[in-house]
Amino acid sequence: MPVRKSAAPGPGHSVDVVVALLKRLGSKRVRDGLARFAIPADNALGIPVGDLRDLGKRLGRSHELALALWDAGWLEARMLAVFVEEPARVTAAQMDCWCKDFDNWAICDHACFHLFDRTPHAWRKVEQWAKRRPEFEKRAAFALLASLALHDKKCADEPFVESLPLIEQTATDGRNFVKKAVNWALRAIGNRNAKTRAAAIKVARRLADSSNAAARWVGKDALREFKRRET
Repeated sequence: MPVRKSAAPGPGHSVDVVVALLKRLGSKRVRDGLARFAIPADNALGIPVGDLRDLGKRLGRSHELALALWDAGWLEARMLAVFVEEPARVTAAQMDCWCKDFDNWAICDHACFHLFDRTPHAWRKVEQWAKRRPEFEKRAAFALLASLALHDKKCADEPFVESLPLIEQTATDGRNFVKKAVNWALRAIGNRNAKTRAAAIKVARRLADSSNAAARWVGKDALREFKRRET
């Protein structure tokens, strides 16, 4: 159900007004379909991401609203929080707080891809979160690294090349959502340019020859991706 221009609250509306609108926009059909994507529906309303993006544009940027939406707890409220947050006002402590709340891959990747990689704390969080044990907190480190590789075109190659040992080290983590994020980061770095690809291919080849099943999968999948890019 797309957000009609007349239905969306304007700037300055309270979080209660926005959450009430989200509840009206929720769809049981969409909510029931989340299971197909391994997204828990317990705290979901059932709103397509495109509709949330449109609503975020209507609301405009607001750090205060973003914090309140995140605290509301609903999956879609937190996704909307990412769209309305002001990247320059995001603190390192806020990133840590939100990261600890990640309970599925969708909100983890959404926050990293649309917000966290635009903050000045991004690289530090990659290093810090890679040491975390919980699955989605550790995933966040590599989802964020992948997002940086895809979006930060002005960054020098060195930070990405220097992050490859972290990828190689974590590739042995067999948890599904960790290894897939590690693989995503390796592929994203390898696809930046010829220099980063050469470095990423060396890592991918070592991983592909590993005795660890998760590492082998990460390496072989990345090599297939790089080969497709060359053809």
